Amino acid sequence: MVLDFYSKVKALLQTDKQGVLMVVIANEGSSPGRKGFKMVVTQNQMQGTIGGGIMEHKLVEYARSLLDKPTFSSFIKHQIHDKSAPTDQSGMICSGRQTIAFYALNTESLTWIDLILNAENGEIFYCENGVHLNATTNATEWEFIEPISLPNHVYIIGGGHVGLALSEVLSRLDFELHLLDHRENLNTMEANNFVHSKQIVEFETIEQNIPESENTYVVVMSFGYRTDDIIIRRLLGRKYKFVGMLGSQEKMNTLYKNLLADGFSQEQLDQVHAPIGLDIKSETAAEIAISVAAQLIQIKNKGLR
Repeated sequence: MVLDFYSKVKALLQTDKQGVLMVVIANEGSSPGRKGFKMVVTQNQMQGTIGGGIMEHKLVEYARSLLDKPTFSSFIKHQIHDKSAPTDQSGMICSGRQTIAFYALNTESLTWIDLILNAENGEIFYCENGVHLNATTNATEWEFIEPISLPNHVYIIGGGHVGLALSEVLSRLDFELHLLDHRENLNTMEANNFVHSKQIVEFETIEQNIPESENTYVVVMSFGYRTDDIIIRRLLGRKYKFVGMLGSQEKMNTLYKNLLADGFSQEQLDQVHAPIGLDIKSETAAEIAISVAAQLIQIKNKGLR
């Protein structure tokens, strides 16, 4: 996630020459912008997110107004998601708050951006003195430290109520979240501000949207049996850290029987965790989300001491 973002920042600066970097350095409560969310804004383009909604729109326009200046010193803005707050109202009503650091970018910034892109590990320090890689910052006002490492990607296929609940739980953990669905204007998907990206896709080519990786977890919880069948046929045999599917044992038995009859191997089917989630007798969307999140943590941390 970190390296991908900064590779896009580099490309934007190479064409637009000037920009503003916004980094969420702190958050509390039900804030749509989580610590580590980042966004870059140039006069004509933008990448990333700091939480979406009216707040993001307002701050994008504010960032663009800063581009009229030759440069500016780094600063922070607090955003409170409560219309009764006396100051720093974000325009959103989801409660919680977040703090965003603003940094001026220009072609000279490519020097430290290249250091980040060429680092295999380490830490990025964000503070009032700028952005630094593996450095002592002497920060006195604010500081946020972000590790550079290969991210754990979770692709949630299905933007319904369980997908929304799972996104909220996983947003508090060290996963980069991607939401995929084939339904447009889905209210639960539009309300999902917990993921790092969301897309409307064709399930018949779903594998094109989920790159193979040892750091990729795939969670299938689409609208029903027909779409689950389409999706799992496209994913079987591909290399992922984890593939799990939501549904009853009876549904899985029927699906597996049909897949075997169509030439898929038992070895391929054994790679799918189904029904997904630890067995805690979960019933509600929130309980299912917790059981699935617990299983992903179990797989991620397997072998750690």
